[in-house]
Amino acid sequence: MASTLPDPSPHTGAAATAAPDDHRAGRIEAHGIDVIPDADRRGRASELFAVWAATGVNYLSLVVGGSLVLMGLALWQAIAVLVVGSLFSVLTGLLAIPGPAAGAPSEVVTRALFGVIGNRVNNAITGWLISVCYFALNLSAAAVAAFSLVARAGITVNTPVKVVVIVVIAALTLTISVYGHAMIVKLYLPITLALAAVFAVVAVVVVRHADFGYVPDHPLTGAPLWAAVLAGVTMVASAPLSYTTSADFSRYLPRTTPKRAIIGWTALGNFVSGLLTCLIGVLAATAVDMTDPQSALESILPGWFTPLFLLALVLGTIAVNALTAYSAGLALQAVGLTIRRQVSVLFDGTVAIALTLYGLLISNFLDTVNNVLQLTVVLLGPSVAVYATDIVLRRNRYDGPALCDESPGGPFWYRGGVNWAGAFSLLAGSGTAALCVNTLYTGPIAAALDGVDLALPVGMVVSCVCYWLTMRRSLAAIARD
Repeated sequence: MASTLPDPSPHTGAAATAAPDDHRAGRIEAHGIDVIPDADRRGRASELFAVWAATGVNYLSLVVGGSLVLMGLALWQAIAVLVVGSLFSVLTGLLAIPGPAAGAPSEVVTRALFGVIGNRVNNAITGWLISVCYFALNLSAAAVAAFSLVARAGITVNTPVKVVVIVVIAALTLTISVYGHAMIVKLYLPITLALAAVFAVVAVVVVRHADFGYVPDHPLTGAPLWAAVLAGVTMVASAPLSYTTSADFSRYLPRTTPKRAIIGWTALGNFVSGLLTCLIGVLAATAVDMTDPQSALESILPGWFTPLFLLALVLGTIAVNALTAYSAGLALQAVGLTIRRQVSVLFDGTVAIALTLYGLLISNFLDTVNNVLQLTVVLLGPSVAVYATDIVLRRNRYDGPALCDESPGGPFWYRGGVNWAGAFSLLAGSGTAALCVNTLYTGPIAAALDGVDLALPVGMVVSCVCYWLTMRRSLAAIARD
Protein backbone atom coordinates (compact mmCIF):
# COMPACT_ATOMS: atom_id res chain seq x y z
CA MET A 1 0.00 0.00 0.00
CA ALA A 2 1.53 3.31 -1.03
CA SER A 3 2.42 5.52 1.93
CA THR A 4 1.38 8.81 0.38
CA LEU A 5 -1.40 9.70 2.80
CA PRO A 6 -1.15 12.87 4.86
CA ASP A 7 0.00 12.54 8.44
CA PRO A 8 -3.02 11.52 10.54
CA SER A 9 -1.21 12.46 13.71
CA PRO A 10 -1.22 16.00 15.09
CA HIS A 11 2.29 15.57 16.47
CA THR A 12 4.20 16.58 13.38
CA GLY A 13 2.47 19.66 12.03
CA ALA A 14 3.88 20.49 8.60
CA ALA A 15 5.54 17.10 8.29
CA ALA A 16 2.65 15.63 6.34
CA THR A 17 2.91 18.14 3.53
CA ALA A 18 6.67 18.33 3.35
CA ALA A 19 8.01 18.60 -0.18
CA PRO A 20 10.34 15.86 -1.40
CA ASP A 21 13.36 18.19 -1.36
CA ASP A 22 12.86 18.86 2.36
CA HIS A 23 14.92 15.74 3.03
CA ARG A 24 18.27 17.46 2.58
CA ALA A 25 21.18 17.85 4.98
CA GLY A 26 20.98 21.67 4.93
CA ARG A 27 17.38 21.77 6.12
CA ILE A 28 15.73 20.73 9.36
CA GLU A 29 13.88 17.50 8.81
CA ALA A 30 10.14 18.14 8.54
CA HIS A 31 8.97 14.59 9.19
CA GLY A 32 8.36 13.22 12.65
CA ILE A 33 6.40 10.07 13.42
CA ASP A 34 4.30 10.34 10.27
CA VAL A 35 4.62 7.98 7.30
CA ILE A 36 7.36 8.87 4.81
CA PRO A 37 5.77 9.23 1.34
CA ASP A 38 7.30 7.23 -1.51
CA ALA A 39 8.32 10.51 -3.17
CA ASP A 40 10.61 11.24 -0.23
CA ARG A 41 12.23 7.79 -0.20
CA ARG A 42 15.80 7.58 -1.40
CA GLY A 43 19.19 6.09 -0.65
CA ARG A 44 20.74 2.64 -0.43
CA ALA A 45 21.03 0.15 2.37
CA SER A 46 24.82 0.45 2.24
CA GLU A 47 24.50 3.98 3.68
CA LEU A 48 23.44 2.38 6.94
CA PHE A 49 26.92 0.91 7.48
CA ALA A 50 28.54 4.27 8.22
CA VAL A 51 25.63 5.37 10.40
CA TRP A 52 25.95 2.31 12.61
CA ALA A 53 29.74 2.04 12.44
CA ALA A 54 29.99 5.47 14.07
CA THR A 55 27.97 4.25 17.07
CA GLY A 56 30.58 1.81 18.35
CA VAL A 57 33.70 3.97 18.22
CA ASN A 58 33.35 5.79 21.52
CA TYR A 59 34.62 6.03 25.06
CA LEU A 60 31.88 3.84 26.52
CA SER A 61 33.01 0.93 24.34
CA LEU A 62 36.54 1.28 25.74
CA VAL A 63 35.10 1.28 29.27
CA VAL A 64 33.11 -1.89 28.60
CA GLY A 65 36.10 -3.65 27.01
CA GLY A 66 38.37 -2.79 29.91
CA SER A 67 35.70 -3.85 32.40
CA LEU A 68 35.73 -7.41 31.05
CA VAL A 69 39.31 -7.86 32.25
CA LEU A 70 38.70 -5.93 35.46
CA MET A 71 35.92 -8.43 36.26
CA GLY A 72 38.57 -11.15 36.46
CA LEU A 73 38.40 -12.73 32.99
CA ALA A 74 41.49 -14.00 31.19
CA LEU A 75 42.25 -12.47 27.78
CA TRP A 76 40.78 -15.28 25.71
CA GLN A 77 37.70 -15.40 27.94
CA ALA A 78 37.15 -11.67 27.57
CA ILE A 79 37.48 -11.89 23.78
CA ALA A 80 34.99 -14.78 23.63
CA VAL A 81 32.52 -12.78 25.75
CA LEU A 82 33.04 -9.78 23.50
CA VAL A 83 32.28 -11.74 20.32
CA VAL A 84 29.13 -13.33 21.78
CA GLY A 85 27.82 -10.02 23.10
CA SER A 86 28.55 -8.23 19.82
CA LEU A 87 26.56 -10.81 17.84
CA PHE A 88 23.40 -9.23 19.26
CA SER A 89 23.98 -6.64 16.51
CA VAL A 90 22.10 -9.04 14.24
CA LEU A 91 18.96 -8.10 16.16
CA THR A 92 19.69 -4.42 15.54
CA GLY A 93 19.70 -5.25 11.85
CA LEU A 94 16.49 -7.29 12.04
CA LEU A 95 14.65 -4.50 13.84
CA ALA A 96 15.62 -2.09 11.04
CA ILE A 97 13.64 -3.81 8.26
CA PRO A 98 10.16 -2.55 9.28
CA GLY A 99 11.34 1.00 8.48
CA PRO A 100 11.10 0.78 4.68
CA ALA A 101 8.12 -1.58 4.87
CA ALA A 102 6.00 0.82 6.92
CA GLY A 103 7.73 4.09 6.09
CA ALA A 104 7.40 4.82 9.79
CA PRO A 105 9.81 4.86 12.76
CA SER A 106 10.05 2.06 15.30
CA GLU A 107 8.10 4.17 17.78
CA VAL A 108 5.04 3.81 15.50
CA VAL A 109 5.69 0.28 14.21
CA THR A 110 5.57 -1.06 17.76
CA ARG A 111 1.87 -0.15 17.96
CA ALA A 112 1.43 -3.48 16.20
CA LEU A 113 2.99 -5.17 19.24
CA PHE A 114 1.40 -3.28 22.11
CA GLY A 115 -1.61 -1.38 20.75
CA VAL A 116 -1.99 2.39 20.49
CA ILE A 117 -2.28 3.07 24.23
CA GLY A 118 -0.01 0.24 25.34
CA ASN A 119 2.68 1.52 22.99
CA ARG A 120 2.58 4.95 24.59
CA VAL A 121 3.64 3.35 27.85
CA ASN A 122 6.27 1.29 26.01
CA ASN A 123 7.67 4.43 24.34
CA ALA A 124 7.71 6.34 27.60
CA ILE A 125 9.86 3.70 29.30
CA THR A 126 11.86 1.61 26.82
CA GLY A 127 11.81 4.33 24.17
CA TRP A 128 12.29 7.62 25.97
CA LEU A 129 13.53 6.99 29.52
CA ILE A 130 16.21 4.43 28.63
CA SER A 131 17.33 6.51 25.63
CA VAL A 132 17.81 9.57 27.83
CA CYS A 133 19.78 7.47 30.34
CA TYR A 134 22.09 6.26 27.59
CA PHE A 135 22.41 9.82 26.31
CA ALA A 136 23.53 10.89 29.78
CA LEU A 137 26.02 8.01 30.11
CA ASN A 138 27.62 8.80 26.77
CA LEU A 139 27.59 12.53 27.41
CA SER A 140 29.38 11.88 30.71
CA ALA A 141 32.04 9.88 28.86
CA ALA A 142 32.55 12.64 26.28
CA ALA A 143 32.74 15.25 29.02
CA VAL A 144 35.51 13.38 30.84
CA ALA A 145 37.63 13.45 27.67
CA ALA A 146 36.77 17.10 27.04
CA PHE A 147 37.80 18.03 30.59
CA SER A 148 41.30 16.73 29.82
CA LEU A 149 41.44 18.80 26.65
CA VAL A 150 40.42 21.91 28.56
CA ALA A 151 43.05 21.22 31.24
CA ARG A 152 45.70 20.84 28.52
CA ALA A 153 44.73 24.33 27.33
CA GLY A 154 45.67 25.68 30.76
CA ILE A 155 42.12 26.24 32.01
CA THR A 156 41.23 25.17 35.54
CA VAL A 157 38.54 22.51 35.33
CA ASN A 158 36.22 23.60 38.15
CA THR A 159 32.49 22.96 38.43
CA PRO A 160 31.35 25.97 36.31
CA VAL A 161 33.79 24.97 33.55
CA LYS A 162 32.52 21.41 33.66
CA VAL A 163 28.94 22.61 33.29
CA VAL A 164 29.88 24.74 30.27
CA VAL A 165 31.76 21.85 28.63
CA ILE A 166 28.81 19.49 29.10
CA VAL A 167 26.36 22.02 27.67
CA VAL A 168 28.57 22.71 24.63
CA ILE A 169 28.94 19.00 23.81
CA ALA A 170 25.21 18.51 24.24
CA ALA A 171 24.48 21.49 21.98
CA LEU A 172 26.66 20.07 19.18
CA THR A 173 24.95 16.71 19.55
CA LEU A 174 21.44 18.13 19.53
CA THR A 175 22.18 20.24 16.47
CA ILE A 176 22.71 17.07 14.44
CA SER A 177 19.60 15.49 15.95
CA VAL A 178 17.45 18.53 15.22
CA TYR A 179 18.54 18.71 11.57
CA GLY A 180 17.67 15.05 11.44
CA HIS A 181 17.96 12.08 9.15
CA ALA A 182 19.57 13.65 6.08
CA MET A 183 22.22 15.37 8.20
CA ILE A 184 23.00 12.09 9.96
CA VAL A 185 23.40 10.20 6.68
CA LYS A 186 25.60 12.95 5.23
CA LEU A 187 27.88 13.40 8.24
CA TYR A 188 28.38 9.86 9.44
CA LEU A 189 30.58 8.58 6.63
CA PRO A 190 33.30 11.24 7.19
CA ILE A 191 32.85 10.87 10.95
CA THR A 192 33.32 7.10 10.70
CA LEU A 193 36.43 7.50 8.55
CA ALA A 194 37.95 10.06 10.93
CA LEU A 195 37.24 7.91 13.98
CA ALA A 196 38.60 4.82 12.24
CA ALA A 197 41.87 6.61 11.45
CA VAL A 198 42.39 7.77 15.04
CA PHE A 199 41.44 4.48 16.64
CA ALA A 200 43.65 2.58 14.20
CA VAL A 201 46.63 4.44 15.68
CA VAL A 202 45.37 3.69 19.19
CA ALA A 203 45.00 0.02 18.26
CA VAL A 204 48.58 -0.19 16.98
CA VAL A 205 49.94 1.33 20.20
CA VAL A 206 47.78 -0.92 22.39
CA VAL A 207 48.79 -4.08 20.50
CA ARG A 208 52.45 -3.22 21.04
CA HIS A 209 51.90 -3.05 24.80
CA ALA A 210 49.33 -5.84 25.22
CA ASP A 211 50.09 -9.05 27.07
CA PHE A 212 48.62 -11.73 24.79
CA GLY A 213 49.22 -14.40 27.42
CA TYR A 214 47.41 -12.49 30.14
CA VAL A 215 45.64 -14.40 32.90
CA PRO A 216 44.53 -12.85 36.21
CA ASP A 217 46.50 -13.54 39.37
CA HIS A 218 43.52 -15.44 40.71
CA PRO A 219 41.69 -17.07 37.76
CA LEU A 220 37.95 -17.45 38.14
CA THR A 221 36.39 -20.90 38.21
CA GLY A 222 32.95 -22.38 38.74
CA ALA A 223 30.03 -20.09 39.58
CA PRO A 224 32.15 -16.89 39.85
CA LEU A 225 33.49 -17.50 36.33
CA TRP A 226 30.02 -18.01 34.88
CA ALA A 227 28.77 -14.97 36.76
CA ALA A 228 31.52 -12.84 35.20
CA VAL A 229 30.97 -14.30 31.72
CA LEU A 230 27.22 -13.66 31.75
CA ALA A 231 27.64 -10.19 33.25
CA GLY A 232 30.18 -9.41 30.53
CA VAL A 233 27.93 -10.64 27.72
CA THR A 234 25.12 -8.56 29.17
CA MET A 235 27.26 -5.42 29.24
CA VAL A 236 28.47 -5.88 25.66
CA ALA A 237 25.01 -6.85 24.37
CA SER A 238 23.39 -3.85 26.06
CA ALA A 239 24.72 -1.56 23.31
CA PRO A 240 23.09 -3.29 20.29
CA LEU A 241 20.00 -4.10 22.37
CA SER A 242 19.58 -0.40 23.17
CA TYR A 243 18.93 0.28 19.48
CA THR A 244 15.36 -0.99 19.44
CA THR A 245 14.74 2.02 17.20
CA SER A 246 16.96 1.08 14.26
CA ALA A 247 13.99 1.42 11.88
CA ASP A 248 14.15 5.18 12.54
CA PHE A 249 17.22 5.37 10.31
CA SER A 250 16.08 2.99 7.56
CA ARG A 251 12.57 4.33 7.01
CA TYR A 252 13.63 6.74 4.25
CA LEU A 253 14.88 3.86 2.08
CA PRO A 254 12.64 2.78 -0.85
CA ARG A 255 10.20 0.05 0.16
CA THR A 256 11.80 -2.24 -2.46
CA THR A 257 15.16 -2.21 -0.63
CA PRO A 258 16.17 -5.85 0.01
CA LYS A 259 15.62 -6.91 3.60
CA ARG A 260 18.89 -8.84 3.69
CA ALA A 261 20.77 -5.70 2.71
CA ILE A 262 19.13 -3.68 5.48
CA ILE A 263 19.88 -6.34 8.10
CA GLY A 264 23.39 -6.93 6.81
CA TRP A 265 24.63 -3.34 6.55
CA THR A 266 23.04 -2.31 9.86
CA ALA A 267 24.34 -5.33 11.76
CA LEU A 268 27.79 -5.21 10.16
CA GLY A 269 28.37 -1.55 10.96
CA ASN A 270 27.25 -1.99 14.55
CA PHE A 271 29.12 -5.29 15.03
CA VAL A 272 32.48 -4.32 13.56
CA SER A 273 32.85 -0.94 15.24
CA GLY A 274 31.65 -2.10 18.66
CA LEU A 275 33.73 -5.27 18.58
CA LEU A 276 36.97 -3.58 17.53
CA THR A 277 36.66 -0.66 19.93
CA CYS A 278 35.83 -2.92 22.87
CA LEU A 279 38.74 -5.15 21.84
CA ILE A 280 41.10 -2.19 22.20
CA GLY A 281 39.79 -1.80 25.75
CA VAL A 282 40.29 -5.51 26.45
CA LEU A 283 43.87 -5.57 25.17
CA ALA A 284 44.74 -2.33 26.95
CA ALA A 285 43.54 -3.80 30.24
CA THR A 286 46.25 -6.47 30.01
CA ALA A 287 48.90 -3.75 30.13
CA VAL A 288 47.47 -0.76 32.05
CA ASP A 289 44.90 -0.13 34.77
CA MET A 290 41.60 0.46 32.95
CA THR A 291 39.71 1.64 36.02
CA ASP A 292 40.40 5.04 34.43
CA PRO A 293 40.52 4.16 30.70
CA GLN A 294 41.29 7.63 29.46
CA SER A 295 44.29 8.24 31.74
CA ALA A 296 45.50 4.69 31.21
CA LEU A 297 45.55 5.02 27.44
CA GLU A 298 47.09 8.48 27.61
CA SER A 299 50.02 6.95 29.52
CA ILE A 300 50.99 4.75 26.54
CA LEU A 301 50.02 7.02 23.64
CA PRO A 302 52.52 9.48 22.09
CA GLY A 303 52.17 12.92 23.65
CA TRP A 304 51.48 14.63 20.34
CA PHE A 305 48.66 12.18 19.58
CA THR A 306 46.80 12.45 22.89
CA PRO A 307 44.77 15.57 21.94
CA LEU A 308 43.61 13.84 18.75
CA PHE A 309 42.62 10.80 20.78
CA LEU A 310 40.62 12.95 23.21
CA LEU A 311 38.90 14.77 20.33
CA ALA A 312 38.01 11.41 18.78
CA LEU A 313 36.44 10.29 22.06
CA VAL A 314 34.28 13.41 22.09
CA LEU A 315 33.38 13.10 18.40
CA GLY A 316 32.48 9.42 18.69
CA THR A 317 30.21 10.12 21.61
CA ILE A 318 28.53 13.00 19.79
CA ALA A 319 27.85 10.62 16.90
CA VAL A 320 26.20 7.93 19.01
CA ASN A 321 24.28 10.45 21.10
CA ALA A 322 22.89 12.24 18.05
CA LEU A 323 21.15 8.99 17.07
CA THR A 324 19.95 8.45 20.62
CA ALA A 325 18.53 11.96 20.93
CA TYR A 326 16.89 11.68 17.51
CA SER A 327 15.03 8.51 18.50
CA ALA A 328 14.20 9.85 21.97
CA GLY A 329 12.56 12.83 20.31
CA LEU A 330 10.40 10.54 18.18
CA ALA A 331 9.54 8.49 21.25
CA LEU A 332 8.32 11.59 23.07
CA GLN A 333 6.02 12.37 20.14
CA ALA A 334 4.77 8.78 20.09
CA VAL A 335 3.91 9.02 23.78
CA GLY A 336 1.19 11.42 22.68
CA LEU A 337 2.69 14.87 23.26
CA THR A 338 1.62 17.33 20.54
CA ILE A 339 5.04 18.89 19.98
CA ARG A 340 7.36 19.06 17.01
CA ARG A 341 10.27 16.64 16.79
CA GLN A 342 12.79 19.48 17.16
CA VAL A 343 11.25 20.61 20.45
CA SER A 344 11.11 17.07 21.82
CA VAL A 345 14.81 16.56 20.97
CA LEU A 346 15.77 19.72 22.86
CA PHE A 347 13.71 18.61 25.86
CA ASP A 348 15.48 15.23 25.84
CA GLY A 349 18.83 16.98 25.78
CA THR A 350 17.93 19.13 28.78
CA VAL A 351 16.99 16.08 30.85
CA ALA A 352 20.16 14.25 29.76
CA ILE A 353 22.32 17.22 30.78
CA ALA A 354 20.79 17.16 34.26
CA LEU A 355 21.45 13.41 34.58
CA THR A 356 25.01 13.90 33.32
CA LEU A 357 25.76 16.56 35.92
CA TYR A 358 24.55 14.16 38.60
CA GLY A 359 26.58 11.27 37.18
CA LEU A 360 29.83 13.23 36.98
CA LEU A 361 29.62 15.52 39.98
CA ILE A 362 27.89 13.24 42.50
CA SER A 363 27.96 9.58 41.51
CA ASN A 364 30.83 7.20 40.61
CA PHE A 365 30.98 7.04 36.82
CA LEU A 366 32.38 3.52 36.33
CA ASP A 367 29.97 1.97 38.84
CA THR A 368 27.08 3.86 37.27
CA VAL A 369 27.97 2.58 33.80
CA ASN A 370 28.20 -1.05 34.89
CA ASN A 371 24.96 -0.96 36.87
CA VAL A 372 22.92 0.86 34.24
CA LEU A 373 24.09 -1.35 31.37
CA GLN A 374 23.26 -4.52 33.27
CA LEU A 375 19.91 -3.28 34.61
CA THR A 376 18.53 -1.88 31.34
CA VAL A 377 18.61 -5.30 29.70
CA VAL A 378 15.83 -6.34 32.09
CA LEU A 379 13.58 -4.24 29.85
CA LEU A 380 15.56 -4.06 26.62
CA GLY A 381 16.09 -7.81 26.18
CA PRO A 382 12.38 -8.72 26.41
CA SER A 383 11.41 -5.67 24.35
CA VAL A 384 13.75 -6.66 21.52
CA ALA A 385 12.58 -10.28 21.75
CA VAL A 386 8.90 -9.35 21.36
CA TYR A 387 9.66 -6.96 18.48
CA ALA A 388 11.85 -9.49 16.63
CA THR A 389 9.25 -12.24 17.10
CA ASP A 390 6.52 -10.00 15.67
CA ILE A 391 8.65 -9.21 12.62
CA VAL A 392 9.25 -12.90 11.95
CA LEU A 393 5.63 -13.98 12.52
CA ARG A 394 4.25 -11.06 10.50
CA ARG A 395 6.90 -11.55 7.79
CA ASN A 396 7.65 -7.85 8.04
CA ARG A 397 4.26 -6.86 6.64
CA TYR A 398 3.51 -3.49 8.22
CA ASP A 399 1.00 -0.95 6.89
CA GLY A 400 2.27 2.53 7.73
CA PRO A 401 -0.99 4.49 7.35
CA ALA A 402 -2.87 1.84 9.36
CA LEU A 403 -0.26 2.08 12.12
CA CYS A 404 -0.81 5.85 12.23
CA ASP A 405 -4.53 5.37 12.87
CA GLU A 406 -4.90 6.05 16.60
CA SER A 407 -8.69 5.99 16.65
CA PRO A 408 -10.54 3.47 18.89
CA GLY A 409 -11.81 1.68 15.79
CA GLY A 410 -8.36 1.45 14.21
CA PRO A 411 -6.70 -1.86 13.31
CA PHE A 412 -4.14 -1.55 16.11
CA TRP A 413 -6.46 -0.46 18.88
CA TYR A 414 -6.96 -4.08 19.95
CA ARG A 415 -8.86 -4.20 23.28
CA GLY A 416 -8.98 -0.90 25.14
CA GLY A 417 -6.02 0.37 23.13
CA VAL A 418 -3.75 -2.44 24.33
CA ASN A 419 -2.52 -5.62 22.67
CA TRP A 420 -2.55 -7.68 25.85
CA ALA A 421 -0.53 -10.47 24.24
CA GLY A 422 2.36 -8.08 23.66
CA ALA A 423 2.01 -6.37 27.04
CA PHE A 424 1.85 -9.70 28.88
CA SER A 425 4.87 -11.07 26.99
CA LEU A 426 6.95 -8.00 27.80
CA LEU A 427 5.93 -8.00 31.46
CA ALA A 428 6.49 -11.75 31.79
CA GLY A 429 9.97 -11.49 30.30
CA SER A 430 10.95 -8.42 32.32
CA GLY A 431 9.50 -9.84 35.53
CA THR A 432 11.37 -13.10 35.11
CA ALA A 433 14.57 -11.26 34.20
CA ALA A 434 14.25 -9.13 37.34
CA LEU A 435 14.33 -12.31 39.42
CA CYS A 436 17.65 -13.26 37.80
CA VAL A 437 19.50 -9.95 38.23
CA ASN A 438 22.71 -9.67 40.22
CA THR A 439 23.90 -6.08 40.02
CA LEU A 440 22.36 -3.35 42.21
CA TYR A 441 20.49 -6.14 43.95
CA THR A 442 20.53 -9.93 43.88
CA GLY A 443 17.35 -11.58 42.67
CA PRO A 444 16.22 -14.89 44.20
CA ILE A 445 17.17 -16.93 41.12
CA ALA A 446 20.62 -15.32 40.99
CA ALA A 447 21.06 -15.99 44.69
CA ALA A 448 20.16 -19.65 44.20
CA LEU A 449 22.75 -19.87 41.41
CA ASP A 450 25.59 -18.37 43.51
CA GLY A 451 25.36 -14.97 41.83
CA VAL A 452 25.06 -16.12 38.19
CA ASP A 453 22.95 -13.48 36.40
CA LEU A 454 20.71 -15.05 33.74
CA ALA A 455 18.52 -11.96 33.29
CA LEU A 456 19.40 -11.42 29.61
CA PRO A 457 18.83 -14.93 28.16
CA VAL A 458 15.90 -15.78 30.44
CA GLY A 459 14.08 -12.50 29.82
CA MET A 460 14.43 -12.77 26.06
CA VAL A 461 13.42 -16.44 25.87
CA VAL A 462 10.37 -15.99 28.11
CA SER A 463 9.14 -12.96 26.13
CA CYS A 464 9.73 -14.64 22.78
CA VAL A 465 7.92 -17.84 23.75
CA CYS A 466 4.98 -16.00 25.34
CA TYR A 467 4.48 -13.77 22.30
CA TRP A 468 4.83 -16.65 19.87
CA LEU A 469 2.26 -18.74 21.74
CA THR A 470 -0.27 -15.92 22.07
CA MET A 471 0.07 -14.28 18.64
CA ARG A 472 1.21 -16.96 16.20
CA ARG A 473 -2.25 -17.85 14.86
CA SER A 474 -3.47 -14.32 14.20
CA LEU A 475 -0.15 -13.16 12.75
CA ALA A 476 0.18 -16.29 10.61
CA ALA A 477 -3.21 -15.43 9.09
CA ILE A 478 -2.07 -11.88 8.37
CA ALA A 479 1.15 -13.16 6.77
CA ARG A 480 -0.83 -15.47 4.48
CA ASP A 481 -3.16 -12.72 3.23
